[in-house]
Amino acid sequence: MTGRGRFITLEGIEGAGKTTQIEAVCTLLAEHGRAVVRTREPGGAPLAERIRALLLDPEATGMAEDTELLLMFAARAEHLARTIRPALAEGAWVVCDRFTDATYAYQGGGRGLPAARIAVLEEFVQGPLRPDLTLFFDVPVAVGLARAARRSAVDRFEAETIDFFERARAAYLARAVADPGRIRRIDASGDPTGVGAAVRAIVADFSARHPG
Repeated sequence: MTGRGRFITLEGIEGAGKTTQIEAVCTLLAEHGRAVVRTREPGGAPLAERIRALLLDPEATGMAEDTELLLMFAARAEHLARTIRPALAEGAWVVCDRFTDATYAYQGGGRGLPAARIAVLEEFVQGPLRPDLTLFFDVPVAVGLARAARRSAVDRFEAETIDFFERARAAYLARAVADPGRIRRIDASGDPTGVGAAVRAIVADFSARHPG
């Protein structure tokens, strides 16, 4: 395998439709001849998945905000070491359901933790590594939560208030405005077919511009 791998992330609040579209992204990249590693956050490596279970446990009430933030980055450090960095080094294209943008949105926007505090941990854990492309699936909070409510189980984040998700969405939107070259906002409020067409167009163009 030649060339360096690329790192693509999918972001959005609950019910934005990331899970529906990530398979399409992986399939398209495979059709373009890419070796693809699909993963997720929090999680993506054995120990990171154990931390994920704690973070999402609906019975883990009263967790301190800084504890939550540090656990997110602890899981991310393990994920990077065990999954993401090795795959990229081998030339694979990594497609990840959420990454550090989610931390700025959920722990920063939602919890109100300072962005500067998150940035320090981002630099410590990731160094210069950032996603090459981020697909931000934007959906009004009411629409997203209505979709999420159809799921059989609700995790600790899905049980948060509407105000929490409004703040998280606002943080995502601010990051998309600040970094339009990397973060591509996709209106995810429509039908999955139309959303999928937009996703395929963006990913196909990105793949064509990075042939190595």
